[in-house]
Amino acid sequence: MLSENATIINRLGLHARAAALLVKLSNSFQSEITLRNGAHTANTKNIMELLMLAATQGTPVTLTVEGSDESEALKAVLELINNKFNEAE
Repeated sequence: MLSENATIINRLGLHARAAALLVKLSNSFQSEITLRNGAHTANTKNIMELLMLAATQGTPVTLTVEGSDESEALKAVLELINNKFNEAE
């Protein structure tokens, strides 16, 4: 199991389009991927759980990945978050 802290830095936070991108990316991996915002945890393969995190710009989150391709999954999800979910701001 791997874990890493990150911050949601895009202006609109983890809104519907960003969450959809995260779900699509997460589903390309076999590993279980979770995102934690304080006491709330979401499976990144479930868009409703991600939206319920209410992660706005500046929200610190913890990403946890467990499975056969966990290193690749962790790297890819962190890259998506750090690239502001590919949004031009």
